[in-house]
Amino acid sequence: MRVSYGLAWGVALAVLAGAAHARVVEEQIDVPVQIKNPWGKQIAQDIRVTVWSDDTNPRPAPIALINHGRAPDVQGRASLGRARYTDASRYLLRRGFVVAVPTRVGYGVSGGEDVEDTGACNNRNYPPGFDAAAVQMLAALNAVRQRPDVAPDRVLVVGQSFGGASTVALAAMNPPGVVAAINFAGGSGGDPKGRPQNPCSQPALERTFQTYGAQAKVPMLWIYTENDMYFGPQLPRQWHAAFTKAGGKAGFVQFPPHGEDGHSLFTRFPQVWQPAVSEFLDTNGFPTPAGR
Repeated sequence: MRVSYGLAWGVALAVLAGAAHARVVEEQIDVPVQIKNPWGKQIAQDIRVTVWSDDTNPRPAPIALINHGRAPDVQGRASLGRARYTDASRYLLRRGFVVAVPTRVGYGVSGGEDVEDTGACNNRNYPPGFDAAAVQMLAALNAVRQRPDVAPDRVLVVGQSFGGASTVALAAMNPPGVVAAINFAGGSGGDPKGRPQNPCSQPALERTFQTYGAQAKVPMLWIYTENDMYFGPQLPRQWHAAFTKAGGKAGFVQFPPHGEDGHSLFTRFPQVWQPAVSEFLDTNGFPTPAGR
């Protein structure tokens, strides 16, 4: 796979980590992707991937891949800019990871057409949209695996909202080297203003998670809140039940209400979810590096 490093640049941020002087580096690379939209149209272009690393971490480092969500309108998707997830990325750096955050086709600096439109609200076809996102995540992962400082067979995948559901889709692909995955507020079709807690074509979405559960072998953690205005308190439990009943392996944590819309727990309240995630990482072979 061709990876454009010629246009890449890094920003070094000096921080103190105990007695050591750590150097956190934020880089950008352009990665070519080839995907299909839900109607079968082939699309090829580059996407921008932000890569975080800390040169005081043990090497080779495991990889963490973070998948962003989906704004409900064109303007919101265009205004994403560059996906970075600074708080979550720094937490994962402290856990010893090299962190990659792709900005997918149709969003922010990557641009391009919308490849995740899954149809009218009453007749959504969710899997092609999730698959389009998952394919881009795998392309970014394959690019980061070329780095000499990473362990290509020790990969954690994390996703938020649409990115959370796409992370479940990726887990169902069982890609080699992906050993654990975390779904934050995963789903699609939600509209907190027009249809609060009532996503489009909910039965189709539940069937989609059921199908993924029959395929996925990767251990997962699903994290939601009681006041998620996109999906409500009950539907995520139903999706998780469908996923695990079909054979998927996933723990489920639902936090009490946070803020006006708990859907944003991942970005707004990192101190809330970090203990649960740390326990999951410890259990699945990603211990905190010594001295951190």
